[in-house]
Amino acid sequence: MALLTADGVRIEAAYQPCTDQSAAAADRPAIVVAHGFTGALDRPGVRRAAAVFARRSAVITFSFRGHGRSGGRSTIGDREVLDLAAAVAWARSLGHGRVATVGFSMGGSVVLRHGALYGPPSGAHADAVVSVSAPARWYYRGTAPMRRLHWAVSRPAGRLVARWGLRTRIHPEDWDPVPLSPTEAAPLIAPRPLLIVHGDRDTYFPLEHGHALARAGHPARTELWIERGFGHAENSAGAELLERIAAWAH
Repeated sequence: MALLTADGVRIEAAYQPCTDQSAAAADRPAIVVAHGFTGALDRPGVRRAAAVFARRSAVITFSFRGHGRSGGRSTIGDREVLDLAAAVAWARSLGHGRVATVGFSMGGSVVLRHGALYGPPSGAHADAVVSVSAPARWYYRGTAPMRRLHWAVSRPAGRLVARWGLRTRIHPEDWDPVPLSPTEAAPLIAPRPLLIVHGDRDTYFPLEHGHALARAGHPARTELWIERGFGHAENSAGAELLERIAAWAH
């Protein structure tokens, strides 16, 4: 499926029905998966997550702008909120009355901003939000992987490497204005529930990021899972963790 965002970018998306056929399709919730930077809907980590989520819910996967076969260029989490909104609106158009968003890394920051900016009854809003391995603030350079990422984003040579080596096309312009930060977005999601998931072996964003996001969220509507042995984002998420996320989102 090709979705068209509010700013005119074509986004590739795919729909996977729930494998549990015990209820009518419209009665089942849907989970919309937002992948991490350099990911795409056909990457193994995304497909593995979708297969686990589909045991409980219908699943929509898509490629953010500048990734996979989607058009446009990546803005590293800024305009990507429009991509997610298009995917959530598609889920609702298919008859799903409840939609949860699950985002990983960059996608984790996008689901937070989407949750803050799109509230009911917009038609593109999430009923529950799960943010996995997300940064708490922009421009973080405290780890070697994040310093490499900033080089790839900010330098012409880095963007060339990302385009040909990682199949990711990056927009050359800086943010203007700087988008709402993840910690600023988190409290605006309430009264809808928010789940923050972070691993104690995350090499991109240390545990302080997960704790900061959880503190920022509404105390009565925010839950924090610190996962022992878990690394970063969808590529490190095992079936057991994914199953628990699906159960929470359901």
